[in-house]
Amino acid sequence: MTTTRTWQDRAAPRVAEAGEGISYDELALAARNHAMPAEALQWDVTPVGLHYVLVHYDIPALDPDGWRLRVDGGTGSSVELTLDDLAAMPQTTTRVTLECAGNGRALLEPRPVSQPWLTGAVGTADWTGVPLTDLLDRVRLRDDAVDVVFTGADHGTERGVEQDYQRALPVDEALRGDTLVALTMNGAPLPVQHGFPARLVVPGWYGMAHVKWLTGIEVVDRTFDGFQHRAYRLRQHPDDEGVPVTRIAPRALIRPPGFPDFMTRERVLRPGPVRLEGRAWSGGGEVVRVEVSTDGSTWYDAGLGPSAGPHAWRPFTADWHAEVGDHVLRARATDASGQVQPDGPAWTRGGFANNGGDAVPVHVVAEDA
Repeated sequence: MTTTRTWQDRAAPRVAEAGEGISYDELALAARNHAMPAEALQWDVTPVGLHYVLVHYDIPALDPDGWRLRVDGGTGSSVELTLDDLAAMPQTTTRVTLECAGNGRALLEPRPVSQPWLTGAVGTADWTGVPLTDLLDRVRLRDDAVDVVFTGADHGTERGVEQDYQRALPVDEALRGDTLVALTMNGAPLPVQHGFPARLVVPGWYGMAHVKWLTGIEVVDRTFDGFQHRAYRLRQHPDDEGVPVTRIAPRALIRPPGFPDFMTRERVLRPGPVRLEGRAWSGGGEVVRVEVSTDGSTWYDAGLGPSAGPHAWRPFTADWHAEVGDHVLRARATDASGQVQPDGPAWTRGGFANNGGDAVPVHVVAEDA
């Protein structure tokens, strides 16, 4: 007997059984992709090689001379643009913190089975490219426009659905003015793993919206209902329609102090004054407050560093007098819209938008230990 699977079935990941360890498939995903090491929180702009990477299918081998970006679906004629055409258009540079929607998934219990991120699926870069609005102007946006659909060159199957990677933005989001078709990252051409020759950058949105290896932009008069739209939803059970994953929830991470244990990465340091440092970001507006806890229950305000704009992480510092013993360091962020990072994990079936429960275990040892 053949059972027809619904979109919800196809888009809902499996949840691990109690006590089930990381599988070979998950390990293979973790080896293909990579997280930003926590010590990279020291930099305002993440070095390209340390910025997190997630590739859904394969990194496509694209010839920049033969590559074209097709823009259509407006009231005017469709256009095809070469890389030189895009490079000749007015460029904008924006500093953007990019975070995978699944960041923190492996910390959830029960664990959604997918790319097993801890907390390092994040990075900040200076992206330079053509504002999306300039490209939409080329095809004269239609009055009945609902969504703008973006197609990447990476092709594969996911839960039985063969597809090009595609995502869409509601037309009002597409017209915000800060979305870019980016050509460079940190002042150099996009690395292949980050979407060369061109990618979408949607400030404030989780990484699934930032389509890489971009080949097509289409304005449509309906709500996009492709696989990646259905997959990235906040659900509690497989039959739950859920709500779309969109903007990044507020998050703060502490740069681990001291030095690490090789296997556990738990930190070791000496007693005395310690300057705690970290970064905080949100897609809901600039971070306006960061609090720090060193005992799991008492919170105090950290000092905020200068802002690099509403879409980039913000540095923070806090002074702590470390005493011999075991401690757990935590931080939580509040953004300009009033959103506060929760203390505990936020469970969803896909492991998306889990911005709570981050912790840095620290062992403070005496000088003669």
